[in-house]
Amino acid sequence: PLVLGKGKRLFGDNAMPAAFKLVKSQASTTGVIMATYERGGEIRTGSFAQQEPSQAELERRRTWK
Repeated sequence: PLVLGKGKRLFGDNAMPAAFKLVKSQASTTGVIMATYERGGEIRTGSFAQQEPSQAELERRRTWK
């Protein structure tokens, strides 16, 4: 779950990071989404590091105006 801005806090300040997985969801007729999550095991991390662009990508960038 993600709340942008000053939404109501779902977890306290001392809560430990944890992974969750969606196990059930339902949408109401008015568009409200009700979702049930359970612990999802270990937290998976990733990287936002960019790979070196290929020659084709470099050429595309050079000709793009």
